[in-house]
Amino acid sequence: MRIGIIGSGVVATTLGGGFLKHGHEVTMGTRTAAKLADWAKANPKARIGSFAEAAKFAEVVVLAVKGTVAAEALRMAGEGILAGKTVMDATNPIADAPPENGLLKLFTSFDESLMERLQREFGAAHFVKAFSCVGAACMVNPGFKGGKPSMFIAGNDAAAKRTATGILTAFGWETEDMGGAEAARAIEPLCVLWCIPGFRQNDWVHAFKLLR
Repeated sequence: MRIGIIGSGVVATTLGGGFLKHGHEVTMGTRTAAKLADWAKANPKARIGSFAEAAKFAEVVVLAVKGTVAAEALRMAGEGILAGKTVMDATNPIADAPPENGLLKLFTSFDESLMERLQREFGAAHFVKAFSCVGAACMVNPGFKGGKPSMFIAGNDAAAKRTATGILTAFGWETEDMGGAEAARAIEPLCVLWCIPGFRQNDWVHAFKLLR
């Protein structure tokens, strides 16, 4: 597939490399191409462009920016360009504040998720929350000794979730569909829980597993 990634940080570049590894075409969308200069040299098959260029190129858009700028980045990508497309939303509503005793602060409440805000504003896009409950180092074929980890997803469009599930399966995950966009209220705060071992014990290589 043609994948357009909006972002140029470690999550964006990790996922960009993962999509290339699995045979997809990738355009990285960034506001500052210089941020991706070294990555582009190491990944010559990828294209580098603006947010709008990445979104226009894509069959599937991956949103991988700070939560505080997620809406702005999508506005720059273009509401009309995003219409009808699957948008895999890897963002979390992490506030611009330091953690307290290992706990990050969020700028949303349990009654509203960041993805719901984005879905309301960009109503014609098909958002799927994914890649938000694990760190970048474990996103692509993590290979845990305990088996495949669980990736919790949510979204309103069944076809978009099937597309996301296919990608996650290739990336070494078992997908757990938690329902509509409102379920992102429960998924997004998992980033707080996931980060606690990192801040407290410098353990950043782990993931969640739903057992039955």
